[in-house]
Amino acid sequence: MIEKRYSWTVKSIQIFLKTNAAWGQAALPLWGLFISTWLFTGGLLFADTMSDAFEDCIFRQATRAEFDTAVQWAAGEGWNPGLHDTEVFWQTDPEGFVCAERGGEIVATGSIVSYGDAFGFMGFFIVRPDLRGHGLGTKFWHWRRDKLIQRLKPGAAIGMDGVFDMQPFYAKGGFEFSHRNLRMEGVGEAARPAGSISELSMVPFALVSTYDRRHFGFEREAFLRRWLDTEESLALGAFDGETLTGYGVIRPCGRGYKIGPLFADDPQTAEDLFAALGDRAAGEPIFLDTPENNPAALALAERHGMKEVFGCARMYLGHAPALPWENIYGITTFELG
Repeated sequence: MIEKRYSWTVKSIQIFLKTNAAWGQAALPLWGLFISTWLFTGGLLFADTMSDAFEDCIFRQATRAEFDTAVQWAAGEGWNPGLHDTEVFWQTDPEGFVCAERGGEIVATGSIVSYGDAFGFMGFFIVRPDLRGHGLGTKFWHWRRDKLIQRLKPGAAIGMDGVFDMQPFYAKGGFEFSHRNLRMEGVGEAARPAGSISELSMVPFALVSTYDRRHFGFEREAFLRRWLDTEESLALGAFDGETLTGYGVIRPCGRGYKIGPLFADDPQTAEDLFAALGDRAAGEPIFLDTPENNPAALALAERHGMKEVFGCARMYLGHAPALPWENIYGITTFELG
């Protein structure tokens, strides 16, 4: 619209100057002021029109079927969600999935998951491609952030894994950079599990939950119970006598398999768990989301010929939890932390 106004105005002025050359040259500074003022106000009007374009949007909690749409969109973005992630995520916090609706259609999705009221995590931020770049995402993202703050106790931190290109945007919203989580891709290898490795289904849940809380930073029992028992997944633990020294989970995805989390007390335990989990996906693509601030995790990926194919910036709003990153070889998910 502003481009059409601009060309029409310039053409009219050119005609006037040709037919009134002497007066036009004398008044040229005034014409410059007129054009600048017109374009400025026209641009403002245009910007106001764009910012008002989504006033008819409704930001609200998503239904279960609408969350299915969010996961489908995530797959379309190349995020490669697990085949059975949807129900686990939903049952973790049914009130933690939101959407933007316009004209009866879903135009944006997001998650604002609360772990109790002690910690929150934002993910699944997707705006329908044809509506990007016009301000909808900015409004929706800030609404999500503020909504999650309301769901948490005062001062509780919020985490997120955001794509690298969006870091400046998230920083403006109050989030501070912690480190990069790098998605590494390789191929599963057949291996004989070390004698210290056992299936977690044979282990008291309380033992696993305590170990998980030490590495995640917060209680997430509702999530963990389902994550360890997801259809087609394999959850393994490493033991030193009766002491749990690490655990990991592998699950099928749209493409290949993902390992996550992979927590271990030392590099050898991480290696033993990775090998045993990778055996489940022998010959298939496998993915591990490694924290870049753990050199041992990067070394493990390199030893197995894995290459970086994607990544996100871990960022926090509020005080970042003190986690033993040297014992975190693979985070659980980009979507829920």
